[in-house]
Amino acid sequence: MATAGEGGVRDGWIRVPVGDDAERWATRGGCRRVLLIVHNVTSATRLLDVVGLFRDDLRVQLLATCPGTSPFRSGTAELLAALGVPVLPWEQALELGAELVVSASFGGQLEAVKGKLAVLSHGVGYNKRLATPDTGHRTPDTGHRTPDTGHRTPGRAAPLFGLSREWALAPDGSPVADALVLSHPVQLDRFRASCPEAAGTAVLGGDPCFDRILAARPRRKAFRRALGVRPGQRLVLLNSTWNPTSLFGGGGGDGGGDSEQDDVLALLLRALPELPVDEYRVAAVLHPNVWHGHGPGQVRLWLDGAARAGLTLVDPVADWRQALIAADAVVGDFGSVSYYAAALGTPVLVAAPGPTVIEPSSQVAEFVREAPRLDPYGPLRPQLDAALRGGRVPPGPAQLTSSCPGGSAARLRALFYGLIGIPEPAAPALLDPLPLPAHRPGLVTAPLRVLTEVGGGAVTLRRFAAARYEPDGPGHGHLAVHEDTLDPGALALADLIVQHTPPGLAEDPRLGTPRQWAAEALSRHRSCSLAALVTGPETGTVVDRAGGAWELSTAGLDPAAAASAWLARRAAHGEPPAELAVRVGDAVHRVAVRRS
Repeated sequence: MATAGEGGVRDGWIRVPVGDDAERWATRGGCRRVLLIVHNVTSATRLLDVVGLFRDDLRVQLLATCPGTSPFRSGTAELLAALGVPVLPWEQALELGAELVVSASFGGQLEAVKGKLAVLSHGVGYNKRLATPDTGHRTPDTGHRTPDTGHRTPGRAAPLFGLSREWALAPDGSPVADALVLSHPVQLDRFRASCPEAAGTAVLGGDPCFDRILAARPRRKAFRRALGVRPGQRLVLLNSTWNPTSLFGGGGGDGGGDSEQDDVLALLLRALPELPVDEYRVAAVLHPNVWHGHGPGQVRLWLDGAARAGLTLVDPVADWRQALIAADAVVGDFGSVSYYAAALGTPVLVAAPGPTVIEPSSQVAEFVREAPRLDPYGPLRPQLDAALRGGRVPPGPAQLTSSCPGGSAARLRALFYGLIGIPEPAAPALLDPLPLPAHRPGLVTAPLRVLTEVGGGAVTLRRFAAARYEPDGPGHGHLAVHEDTLDPGALALADLIVQHTPPGLAEDPRLGTPRQWAAEALSRHRSCSLAALVTGPETGTVVDRAGGAWELSTAGLDPAAAASAWLARRAAHGEPPAELAVRVGDAVHRVAVRRS
């Protein structure tokens, strides 16, 4: 309970632009209040989709609050600070209320907030079974709550999140929301069946998240470049929702001890070295509840080896949709990202179906039943290649994600302003475009086993990061090791040592010139025959033990790969010509070679 401070103001309560004496201090008065209820980072992502619908309207003041009931509260305060609207303590929000209250989740005392309440889903509809919060299971027929002991009655499934009586009705049996926004009529049918008492509050409003994805699809090439996808590479996106049955949760195992052999994630991470790094780019989208439940630092530690082998961890709030648009194939679970991918026509391999979590009659459950499954015990590359060659994409997601693709902005703004009770602005209702992410090249610092074949006027090259075994296939092998490798012992075995200058710097004063850096690196590692300094996305310099230096300019190929091709070509035929052809997968890259 907040206590009164100096002047009768309760501790932590804000005074501007709302409060007992706000009219003294607020520059603009008389604004209609729109209160955003932010349970956690996950629900905030959907609220961020729609805040732009209030742009340019001087009649509206946005406010935000956090009920504090979600177990995933980490990161919420930072996100609210970045949003930049006044944040009310929950007690003040309950007392003050607003003309319009918008939430993207249930939980907390939503029914106690004063004002018209609109609830959005924060995924592709309501598909999961989830027990009601620790405050007790609601039993609206009696108006009382029964204690939540943490144990379910045998044979009784958890209620359907969002659409069941336990979630959709207040303790007195009235609907929690004035408007429950659904994206497709199939969800409306399920809502009518599971909670007819609240069916009258349902509104078909489309899917603003999916609409932003659709609007950004023309920028796919730019998004691929931002993720460091080079010509000829296929981008494979791993994605996981949260909870133990998710992909990151191991698909149902506990992820350690005797059950590790059944941990799908562990098996998948061990399979990633099968993929040649110049043919496949791998990124991962993890649910915000994974990041903020376990801590970003812990997640990065868990995936450190994969990151050193080239895996890029995608921002789960700002950049996941751009990565989804850029992807050629998705390996995921029953989360919304997999469903959105299939709705775009992207092949999806389901690695964790989550049968105990998903409502069997939901559209996500139908998708999971129909989508191709990943065999975590089988070789990964043949399964990916089969999906990329024309894997079957179930039609359900494209048909059932939204009843009005591209139309959610107009529907939602009309709903919001109708609940506020004022006319809409004259300008068209538009959602914010997805921004171009920062450039994230795939930096590999794990040792690379390189197989090369020289013949037919070209060098055929395959590089494998952190390979547990010698790669199969023809060709001569050598070891390329980044100077920043985790294991210094690998440098003693390297045939080629690689380093990168920071992005935007052709020369790093800490490293010196390419010759200076190479001379120092080669003097420390006497068994190494060549050093390569990557100076840009398509440029690098190789230096041998005699001090000879050659500048390499590529057309889309990683300069470190060009250095390995240069080493193989010189070993076979002496100094390479002014143009070197390098074959990677089905693509042939031209590398200009100039003696420095």
